[in-house]
Amino acid sequence: MHTVDHDSYRDPFHEELLTLAVRAAADAGALLLEGARTELLIDTKSSPTDVVTHMDRAAEALLHQQLLGARPDDGILGEEGASVEGTSGVRWVVDPIDGTVNYLYGIPMWAVSVGAEVDGYAVAGVVHVPALGETFVASLGGGARMIDLEGTHPLQVRDCRDLASSLVATGFGYRPERRRAQAAVVAALLPRIRDIRRAGACSIDLCWVAAGRVDAYFERGAHKWDHSAGGLIAREAGARVEGLRGQPAGEDLLIGAVPGIFDDLHDVLLEAHADSD
Repeated sequence: MHTVDHDSYRDPFHEELLTLAVRAAADAGALLLEGARTELLIDTKSSPTDVVTHMDRAAEALLHQQLLGARPDDGILGEEGASVEGTSGVRWVVDPIDGTVNYLYGIPMWAVSVGAEVDGYAVAGVVHVPALGETFVASLGGGARMIDLEGTHPLQVRDCRDLASSLVATGFGYRPERRRAQAAVVAALLPRIRDIRRAGACSIDLCWVAAGRVDAYFERGAHKWDHSAGGLIAREAGARVEGLRGQPAGEDLLIGAVPGIFDDLHDVLLEAHADSD
């Protein structure tokens, strides 16, 4: 296993933000579990396959109320439109349902993602997966851990050093032209790795890298709210989370992988993306 120092210093302020994030995510998760039993009202966003439900908006409103109710001077950025400029230097980055299509179909792979940034840097994050009873948390420099019914478990990535034996997760965009390019990338990568997994929620995929359930995750088109919390959790568990050519992870490309295969995976993806563009 890749060694991670789980006795790292935990900044009290970061832990305070994390505690608030965990509480807000848990309340949003409870709301969403109850809402899943009702008839969901559905709308679309960027394409007919990019769906949003009234529960996405209700959960984001609850997160907004809880986070800014406790810290009114903070800012917030939410997938469903919540955007407040704060004055404290803290900004919350929230995705009320990461994996809305899964939620709509009753597939348990959906999460409430809440990240906290201080002066633009992620310092706390929680990815709460209500239907699986798992909550992944991390603070900057304080390590990553998973909380379930059995207790709290420190997280660390697997020690995988061979791309050919790696299990890699990915996701796909909503627009047809992007999906065609992404399909070409997967076709180029698949012969080079053990297998591909597609769960349907960026934040969960990153947490699964942290937990050693997959060795890497990549996606093009991921937004800040998709990876703010999950990216911090993966990094604190020992993963590298970057974009192409050492750039920060972003919409152009997000790669989260164990250190032993990151460079090889990056180079394959760089070549495949160049060929698909």
